[in-house]
Amino acid sequence: MGSKEPTPCPAPPVEEIPMLLDHLLNLYLREIATLERELELYPDDDTVWAELTGLPNTAGTLFLHLAGSLQHFFGAVYGETGYVRDREAEFSRRGVPRSELRRELAGARAGVQAAFTRLREEDLARVFPVRYADEPVSVQLTLLQFLSHLAFHLGQIDYHRRAVTGHRVSAGAVDPAHLRP
Repeated sequence: MGSKEPTPCPAPPVEEIPMLLDHLLNLYLREIATLERELELYPDDDTVWAELTGLPNTAGTLFLHLAGSLQHFFGAVYGETGYVRDREAEFSRRGVPRSELRRELAGARAGVQAAFTRLREEDLARVFPVRYADEPVSVQLTLLQFLSHLAFHLGQIDYHRRAVTGHRVSAGAVDPAHLRP
């Protein structure tokens, strides 16, 4: 028995690409909503910043990092929101109250929405305007990469919350009910 080459998936027709943008926006908004639910599941401001042995970041740091990243790469780059990122502060600030983290997440949501109102199908094949990798990367691949980055850190936050609170309750991160049709 010889190995059979997998059949490549055909590229979607151009007229379906706007649907891809709609789906990506939906997934970004779902992930941000899950971040907001995660934040509310912490019983107080202090537990968000609890340090755990073996974990490089607290949930508070990850909330600031994700909000800053989304506001920068989406809001400032495409949405023209004027946001100015301070990446160093995302990792050095401590004890930021949940009320401020809520505002940062709201800014992230607004930045993502602003960006997606300006993105067009022809943008997907273009090079992303901010270089963050060794090689130029397309807008489409960048949108997928940032979505993966968001989901990765969201999972870290979920485990952090469960570990510091001892509660196993889910924030419904991948619940299909949170997808818009």
